[in-house]
Amino acid sequence: MRIALGIEYDGTSYNGWQRQKTGLGVQQRVEEALAIVANEDVEVVCAGRTDTGVHASGQVIHFDSQRERSERGWLLGANTNLPADIAVIWAQPVDDEFHARFSATARRYRYLILNRLQRSALHRDRAWWVYEPLDAVRMHEAAQHLVGKHDFSAFRAAGCQAKTAVREISHIAVSRCDDWLTLEVTANAFLQHMVRNITGTLAAVGQGEQEIDWIATVLESRDRKAGGIAAPPHGLTLVGVDYPESFGLPAAGCC
Repeated sequence: MRIALGIEYDGTSYNGWQRQKTGLGVQQRVEEALAIVANEDVEVVCAGRTDTGVHASGQVIHFDSQRERSERGWLLGANTNLPADIAVIWAQPVDDEFHARFSATARRYRYLILNRLQRSALHRDRAWWVYEPLDAVRMHEAAQHLVGKHDFSAFRAAGCQAKTAVREISHIAVSRCDDWLTLEVTANAFLQHMVRNITGTLAAVGQGEQEIDWIATVLESRDRKAGGIAAPPHGLTLVGVDYPESFGLPAAGCC
């Protein structure tokens, strides 16, 4: 039987999603909890591997098990054995054809920036504090240069192992609410550090250091050194993964 789970986690204390030879990944804690419920070893597959310090409110995973458990049993059983910073939000049996990674049609990330003179004690692990004024309107306009299918080599990490840097962004927006700036971006898939590198590059435009059209020049260069800094990981959250309606999964959340 194949089971899909919706997962949320605070990535502050973890070396990313993936199980690590040294260090602790979220995957390890999830597999350990599910193994207790299933009374057998469990190996999970995720929709998108998040990096060290990155959070998720809409991660999706699947695993196979011979054990018969209700949806409620998987959910409550897993949560009983998970640490407080990881939680299963929903559980659902799926067809064997479902694959958390390869069946996904889009992933959505949110990056949060606190833009004020004072740092925050409460949000220090959930937002990038930038005290220099940022112009969200300029950042949003610059971001529209990234919409569409492009080679995003200029926004990939040096150690990125993806075979191709071509990705397709269907939506990207920057908005402000009081002292908070939010970057929302949806794509078919993402490269390592792609959203963080985009955010850091847009910040240079927002601070007035670069012109709005500069980001198009960076994109065309296919050179990571041409862009801005990588924004820190703790402002980034995987908020949703989209799948064909035929799988009948719960709608991806917006939080």
